[in-house]
Amino acid sequence: MERCVPRRRKALGRTRENFEGSSEPEVLRRYLSDHGLKMTTQREKILEVFLETQGHVTAEQLYDRLKRIDPSIGFTTVYRSLRLLCACGLAQERSFGHGPTRYENAYTRHHHDHLVCVKCGRIIEFENESIEEIQKEVARTHRFELLDHRHELYGHCEACRMS
Repeated sequence: MERCVPRRRKALGRTRENFEGSSEPEVLRRYLSDHGLKMTTQREKILEVFLETQGHVTAEQLYDRLKRIDPSIGFTTVYRSLRLLCACGLAQERSFGHGPTRYENAYTRHHHDHLVCVKCGRIIEFENESIEEIQKEVARTHRFELLDHRHELYGHCEACRMS
């Protein structure tokens, strides 16, 4: 099974920029059509519930939410649909080293980095322009074309430090 690709790199011949300005359902429809697949009502529902989800969601968490809405949706359908959402640039797979793989909206969200608590698993998103500029400078210094990056810091959140 193919891995999810970052939103700024090619995804099976498509890049996020090819769909710029399109709604999320249209992005998925076009991607599926380009690959000889159909937009099903289950895929539409999975996309809708995924987009309503804030933060980082596991396949199991998304499946649990969907089962309450449509008991006929199977876990395999949810998992495969998440893979399609990644492939077309709507979702991004995140593995934080501890716990299950998580998925987050990659289409309408701005780039951000993560603080990950290794004790409770809490994930805090943050943006810091200084870090972004330093990364760009490091790439320029080494004559390196930066395509994408992931910045994750691991430690203990305040609640875990106090307990």
